[in-house]
Amino acid sequence: MSELIEVITKDGSYSLRSVFFQENFHSLLGALEETNIKFTAPSDLQRYKGKSINVLDICFGLGYNTASLLNELLKQKSYLNLYALEIDKKPLEYSLRNKSFLKLWTPKVKEIFESLRQNDFFEDQFFKCKILWGDARDKIHEIPSSNKFDLIYLDGFSPQKCPQVWTIEFLSKVKQKLSPHGYLITYSSSAAVRKTLRNLGLEIFTIKPSSSSGTSWSQGTVAIEKFDKHKFEPNSNFEKLSVMEEEHLLTKASIPYRDKDLNSRKDDIIKKRLNEQLLSNLLSTKKWRKKWGMTKLAFKS
Repeated sequence: MSELIEVITKDGSYSLRSVFFQENFHSLLGALEETNIKFTAPSDLQRYKGKSINVLDICFGLGYNTASLLNELLKQKSYLNLYALEIDKKPLEYSLRNKSFLKLWTPKVKEIFESLRQNDFFEDQFFKCKILWGDARDKIHEIPSSNKFDLIYLDGFSPQKCPQVWTIEFLSKVKQKLSPHGYLITYSSSAAVRKTLRNLGLEIFTIKPSSSSGTSWSQGTVAIEKFDKHKFEPNSNFEKLSVMEEEHLLTKASIPYRDKDLNSRKDDIIKKRLNEQLLSNLLSTKKWRKKWGMTKLAFKS
């Protein structure tokens, strides 16, 4: 699909940069660190120790999120039913060639990934995994309607670079796949994404930043339809949105991306949103940033 350039991140783990999207797959601070902090830790996987879990990984990419998930589930002897959506096979092929990447995980991960590359499928007594290659907007319809997921990872390129997977219409399809108490987890703290998820009936939480993350307010978003408030305190990885984050959802940055027929081009989606922002009476994002002393690079709207 596109030219990919190898990148070594600060924690020593490997990633890629897409020339087509003009964006890295991971933060330069660390691909492995980002996976652990933004996806694995908020997943609260101990809930499924010795049990079965259904997971949907949207924008599989290099496979860091799924590899980390498999590693943890193997330790606690859980059963997994996984679907993954990905448009480009090249990142997975890269991962399987990269010895440093493979050393991060149990050898079982390589076995599963190789099967996904060759057969689009893997199954044994613990894991059943299937990857669907193509545009996620199309492929999500190939997942049986009866499948509801305990975890959904959404890890596409940023909304400004790949708005196709952040629109109201696509996120509505994703929400339909979420089990009542499931977690939808994404690295994005975009106001447009958060407001859309909230409007779809999900409760929104912010993933707490780490001291080494380089960001002062959020590592991403966890969205849950039916959240058990009694189980909130033990989870130290995410919390309710701060006043600053709530005010972010009242700015023009919160205006959603739209793709009515789920087949619009990137430029058309962005243009439509920009036009809607120009006509909006909502507070400008610039004023919000100024109030809270934020730099433009501190968030992606």
